[in-house]
Amino acid sequence: MTIIGSGFAGLGMAIKLKEAGYHDITIFEKADDVGGCWRDNTYPGAACDVPSHLYSFSFEPKSNWSRRFAPQSEILEYLRHCARKYDVLPHIRFNTEVVGATFDELSSQWTVELSDGSTHTSTLLIPATGQLNRPAYPRIPGIDTFAGEMFHSARWNHDYDLTGKRVAVVGTGASAIQFVPQIAPRVAELTLFQRAAPHVLPKPDYSYPRLIRAVFNRIPALQRLSRLATYWQLEPRALAFTKFPQLMAPTEYQFRKRLRRQITDQALLEKLTPADPIGCKRILISNDYYDATVRANVEVVTSAITEIRPGGVVTAEGRVHEVDAIILGTGFQATDMLAPMHITGRGGRALRDEWAEGAEAYLGISVAQFPNLFILYGPNTGLGHTSVILMHEAQINYVIQAIAMLAKGDVGALEVRGDVQQRFNEEIQERIQASVWDQGCTSWLKTESGKNPTTWPGFTFSYFARTRRLNLDDYLIEPTANPVVVGAGDPI
Repeated sequence: MTIIGSGFAGLGMAIKLKEAGYHDITIFEKADDVGGCWRDNTYPGAACDVPSHLYSFSFEPKSNWSRRFAPQSEILEYLRHCARKYDVLPHIRFNTEVVGATFDELSSQWTVELSDGSTHTSTLLIPATGQLNRPAYPRIPGIDTFAGEMFHSARWNHDYDLTGKRVAVVGTGASAIQFVPQIAPRVAELTLFQRAAPHVLPKPDYSYPRLIRAVFNRIPALQRLSRLATYWQLEPRALAFTKFPQLMAPTEYQFRKRLRRQITDQALLEKLTPADPIGCKRILISNDYYDATVRANVEVVTSAITEIRPGGVVTAEGRVHEVDAIILGTGFQATDMLAPMHITGRGGRALRDEWAEGAEAYLGISVAQFPNLFILYGPNTGLGHTSVILMHEAQINYVIQAIAMLAKGDVGALEVRGDVQQRFNEEIQERIQASVWDQGCTSWLKTESGKNPTTWPGFTFSYFARTRRLNLDDYLIEPTANPVVVGAGDPI
């Protein structure tokens, strides 16, 4: 079995495979460490926006989280701990990028092409690269001519000292609202280029006292109770996101009331007041972002960037903002899933061509014409209201059932039926039309054509129900040429 990526989904898949008795596992990781986005995003202030007790594996609770919302370094160390504890590290080939994979119809095998020119053969291919693994770089004229320091927030240059520098930040998304308050006190000038004002709500964060952590450690049931309480605190929010956007109205009212109280300068208030309905774009949480925007050395610019020159940034009215450094807080290529890998299925079909109008998969996992391909954190499995780790665990359970079928030896390939996939995705897109994500805004959740291939338009428990059991009626089953019963510990 081949897994691509060693973030939450990839590690969780490997752990549960080993638990089920499957040990012929190879994980390809293009970096030199596990962790996925939590390895890559090391910018100042990086932290999770989902409570720690829920943003972790259900089977591996951590009693000593330092805060309700864990910082990046702590989440990364948690993933390293999981990889060590469950002996996953020997299965990982680090610094090995997958550039493509081709399904051979005669052998029902995937041939995985690696960046070093070698290949690897496997019955199953399980991409677990996620939706937030490739930074999005803006296409601004002259961007390559900038003579100062420039880097993306997901590729933070810790060797460059921002102290006393004139810094431009492009973007006001989830990363920027975390690092801007951290760097604003250190820089001489910070120019924040904002395309659209986000909704930034207070972050109900606090540190866990040592006594509380000790209690969680001594009485595991209390932490499980905390996890359950957090789940049911967050889960009802799915109604507002997916079915009744009008339920967002009280939150919108409180947000605007709080914003007017925090921002007394009328010109700045107008800049920071969102034009989009709340929830249409990602809702952000921070306790210090708005405080940073009112600093004397911070300027919020809403005029569009038209050009970047060697010495600075030019906006639509012709003003030149001279800066020493540019930090791109421009997010990720979330809708361009599994890129830049070239995945080829039956009849030479390229997945990138099949997904030209937006990625689609049955349950976000299986794709017609691509047998024995099972995607984790695939199309329409992202969330806006709770922990995506819940979705990962549901997908892992589903994929293990598929593996058990293949391990019997008389089944060579499982391929979701095209009509099943089509009906599922028509349903998903119809439900999205009633969601808050389809209320007229543009966001990274959508393709250029306006299709949303990223989010799940429902409760997590409804997804659990749909993935609880593998329904073989949904699949085309191709028998093996020479049936052999395969034990759990044998390679497949």
